[in-house]
Amino acid sequence: MKIVYPICCGIDVHKKFLIATIVSSKNPSTLTYKKKRFSTFNKQLRELRDWLIENDCHDVCMESTGKYWVPVFNVLEKVLHVEIVNPKWVRAVKGNKDDVKDSKWIAELFCFGLTKSSFIPEKSIRILREFTRYRAKLVAARSSEKNRFQNGFTVCNVALDAVVSDMFGKSASKITDYLLTTDNPDPSICPTFLHASMLKKSEAVVESIEGFEFTDEQKWRMLKVREHYQYLNQAIDDIDSKLDVLTTPFKPHIDLLCTIPGIKHDSAVTILSEIGVDMSQFNSSKRLCSWAGLTPSNNQSAGKKKSVKISRAGVYLKPCLVQVAHAAVKCTEKPYYKNKYERISKRRGKKRAIIAIARMILTAIYHMLTLGEKFEPSDLKFSDMTPQLKEKKRLESIKQAVNLLKREAVLPIEFSAG
Repeated sequence: MKIVYPICCGIDVHKKFLIATIVSSKNPSTLTYKKKRFSTFNKQLRELRDWLIENDCHDVCMESTGKYWVPVFNVLEKVLHVEIVNPKWVRAVKGNKDDVKDSKWIAELFCFGLTKSSFIPEKSIRILREFTRYRAKLVAARSSEKNRFQNGFTVCNVALDAVVSDMFGKSASKITDYLLTTDNPDPSICPTFLHASMLKKSEAVVESIEGFEFTDEQKWRMLKVREHYQYLNQAIDDIDSKLDVLTTPFKPHIDLLCTIPGIKHDSAVTILSEIGVDMSQFNSSKRLCSWAGLTPSNNQSAGKKKSVKISRAGVYLKPCLVQVAHAAVKCTEKPYYKNKYERISKRRGKKRAIIAIARMILTAIYHMLTLGEKFEPSDLKFSDMTPQLKEKKRLESIKQAVNLLKREAVLPIEFSAG
């Protein structure tokens, strides 16, 4: 096999220590090895970096083991070429492995170019990704608290959620606050808390509350749930404010993505935090879609195809793109994806059609970030256009026709859009 990296290092990373093995192929007939153990404290990591440079080793490969690889990567990435690989591509056979052998095996695979590097964006994108992922967790926690609060009233024989659309709306909040903070609440007073269109539901509100069964312990728990819900709201608002600052350098890219139907500011930020702005990392749009888990997997043996479901990759990116796809197929102002969804869903079903639309959107994002152009697909039909774009195309066609007549000296006049 061809040697890709004549001098390289394989690192087996753990929580408290790591094993580094340098493989040298200066002598084509044999490989020479140097092994050394380091702790994962910063001082020892700097010693690792210096040790690699002293041995003229500038190419390093290690497994993406949890988050343990991140401190090592932070120290080495500034001066060395570091590749992070998925453990399933470099895992040794069970029964004949230990930390030293694992390190040696990684180094040998890397030396011959048999490893597949994972995508690691630049540090600014990684920091942005930490915030967007944390925000997604907080939003999920807020939804859980909202459901928990609503279920708390249900088990106390209060069916207010069957009358109001939002238990945290203006009218519902005043009613729930009255029920939880008053010793002997009177349901007949609750209609006085209703606003605007809720006034016509006064009788239904009273009927849904009458016969409630609250205990002091249940009230205390629901107050704590509401308090946590309000805290999560404030935390999400604070993160949004911080994200506005962090995304300032990427504003042109965000504005570019927002031209795609279904993509708003928040989803554009999430997408950029996952894939970055440099599309050369993926080589092609197909590779990007595969990395995001939006392409069928290959599972064929003895000429028979088994399950070809999409992979589990893109844990944060794929749900965001699916959400964007749902919004895009409902967009009537720009019905490009809406028309495609309707055609695909008739043949393949709604779920497959949504995944197909999500992949189309990600493909468009790849080419837009590569070329720096706004969303205007080459297969855009007249029925898919917005009224403004239809008028623009109409004027362009008229101008082309007039210019053609001018060249033929049939109509010697100047064209005016008015």
